[in-house]
Amino acid sequence: MARGGKAAIVLCLDVSFTMSNSAPGEESSLEQAKKVMTKFVQRQVFAESKDEVAVVLFGTDTTRNGLASGDQYQNITVHRSLMLPDFDLLEDIQDVIKPGSEQADFLDAIIVCMDLLQKETIGKKYEKRHIELFTDLSSPVSEDQLEIIIANLKKTGISLQFFLPFPVDVDDGSGDTSATVHSQMHRSCFPRKGLTEQQREGIDVVRKLMHTLDEEGGLEEIYTFRESLERLSMFKKIERRPAAWPCQLTIGSNLSIRIVAYKSVTEEKVKKIWSVVDAKTLRKDDVQKETVYCLNDDDETEVQKDDTIQGFRYGSDIVPFSKEDEEQMRYKTEAKCFSVLGFSRSSQIQRHYYMGNHVLKVFAAKDDENAAVALSALVHALDELKMVAIVRYAYDRRCNPQVGVAFPYIKDAYECLIYVQLPYMEDLRQYIFSSLKNNKKCIPTADQLSVVDSLIDSMNLVYEDDGGETFEDLFKPSKIPNPHFQRLYQCLQHKAFHPNDPLPPIEQHLLEMLETPRVVKERCQAPLEKVKALFPLKEVGKKKEEKTAQDIFKDNSEDGPTPKKTKIEDEEGSFSIMKLAEGNVTSVGSVNPAEDFRILLRKKNADFKDVSQELINRIDQFLENKGSQYYMKGINCIRVFREEAIKLSKVQCFNDFLQALKSKVEDKALADFWDVMVQDRISLITKDEAEGSSVTSEEAEKFLAPKEKKNETLPPTDEGGDVDDLVSTIKTWCGFRIELYLKGALDMM
Repeated sequence: MARGGKAAIVLCLDVSFTMSNSAPGEESSLEQAKKVMTKFVQRQVFAESKDEVAVVLFGTDTTRNGLASGDQYQNITVHRSLMLPDFDLLEDIQDVIKPGSEQADFLDAIIVCMDLLQKETIGKKYEKRHIELFTDLSSPVSEDQLEIIIANLKKTGISLQFFLPFPVDVDDGSGDTSATVHSQMHRSCFPRKGLTEQQREGIDVVRKLMHTLDEEGGLEEIYTFRESLERLSMFKKIERRPAAWPCQLTIGSNLSIRIVAYKSVTEEKVKKIWSVVDAKTLRKDDVQKETVYCLNDDDETEVQKDDTIQGFRYGSDIVPFSKEDEEQMRYKTEAKCFSVLGFSRSSQIQRHYYMGNHVLKVFAAKDDENAAVALSALVHALDELKMVAIVRYAYDRRCNPQVGVAFPYIKDAYECLIYVQLPYMEDLRQYIFSSLKNNKKCIPTADQLSVVDSLIDSMNLVYEDDGGETFEDLFKPSKIPNPHFQRLYQCLQHKAFHPNDPLPPIEQHLLEMLETPRVVKERCQAPLEKVKALFPLKEVGKKKEEKTAQDIFKDNSEDGPTPKKTKIEDEEGSFSIMKLAEGNVTSVGSVNPAEDFRILLRKKNADFKDVSQELINRIDQFLENKGSQYYMKGINCIRVFREEAIKLSKVQCFNDFLQALKSKVEDKALADFWDVMVQDRISLITKDEAEGSSVTSEEAEKFLAPKEKKNETLPPTDEGGDVDDLVSTIKTWCGFRIELYLKGALDMM
């Protein structure tokens, strides 16, 4: 049996030749009706509605229905039986349904729809059965069976709605001006040329039918095409059945109350999952995804999945962590839990502490009188004392526990607890800002306070009448659909029927959805002008010194000391091609790491430690390659690192790096590189160079000296051989230095 709560709907469309008539430049009634039907079906499809939809056409050239016999119920066709709406139905409405050349009585069409609903809903459970009829009332109509139709509609509980190209109370020359405000808003949708005699007769029948079905609200179930398009412009939200969460509310070890909770507020996600399909066949099965793991070597050696293990990055190291370890790590709870840890004053729970992705409403278990009495007593006690319950909540034994707050919530129809998650220590972000009250420049004047007060009053989103008794929300977020969903569904529907066309522009109602209400926008114009006058904005720009061509293109190779002022200009305001590219430097690269390091340090909020770590990583990379050109780049990076550390008082950072580098050089047998360091006298920063250092000149000199090798015996030498070996060593060393610098210079060119 079908699940309860769904509806059976018949869309009954007039396709007679009069529906295709239209004035030049105007849309025909049939096209307008098909647009309304398309919008309705779109909403049903994307909302994943369980409602079933059928389509009946009248005015067709052929006849196909269960009541047709002789000359009865002719030119009426059951185009589609009751079934879930889909893209095939949308395609039928847009492309398959065509205008006919005949006419049919819309009352006969209603009878065919009633017969279809009666036969196709036997043995199924539907909460609602409904007929929506689209017509221009231009076909002849007979009232012979009107009373029978009304009686059967009431008996079977089938509801009826009419959709017309004009309002039923449009001025037809009869002098009746009793049009409602509802219909007057859409009067302009109908051309001023007036109605035909047949349409006036049809309006009388529709009025009589709808008024008899519902004396008070019957005529409100008659809509115009334009009005319907406006109402259906929003895609309907996906319908969710409430999922109950039964549990025990415990207070201490002796008090337990059976409860059931429901999600009251939760963030809606796009349920549709993007899939990779073949571009030609559009079939998912034609594409197979395969993941291959390879070693990072020249041959890209493939590694079987069973030979891999997941790892957790801890600093610069990877800690192996298998699936078994992850399972053992999980926080284990015995079962689901909703346990009261204690109570607190509601004023102690700050509003900005509310977090989590859903809100729960907690009720007493159904048909449990004792639980209802106990929970009601708890809710009323909390409300009277202005207290709240602090709760330990675990959805099930696999979930990590939460700490939350349960508020009392009392309405005329029901009462419950409202649960909201509270943050742990790691979830809080503590920021300290200077007080505005202690700054005299930030104290506003009385006029400024007054004009801001008036601005807030003018932008009040709650409308009150003069007596203050009637309230109306001008902006209701709970009634505003998510623009992201609306745009997504619009584009998906367009691509389904026009796969090769570009996407349509965003509909205007989506753009206006989150705009300030028009009445508020008009009301706040005067206060805004006053705010603009009392809070003037002045452009504060950095004063730039005028520069001559000589300043820009000056010869930097001039002898003599450079003045201090010139140095500042060179660092902050001089013209250079390198400075034009500074905005694109986001990390220390391998091409010009020293210059990248300098540029990053000049940026605002630059962290010296993070930037220097990037430079250190580059230096390590150069040393791993063990080439003279890489050694030169590494030496240059270390030299710049040292200069910037002295300039920015980050002495200890450089000294720690250099000490670690020396140990690394000794471990990896990079003696030739260290010899260059010694030759260039690149050592620790001493206290003579910077105040933050505790290293003396002697210690810096000793630092460059290599470690003495213990238990090392010198080989015997021939007499006079030490002089020859010394000369040979000097020649070899000088040649190595020249080779290093030549190769480094060639790499830099």
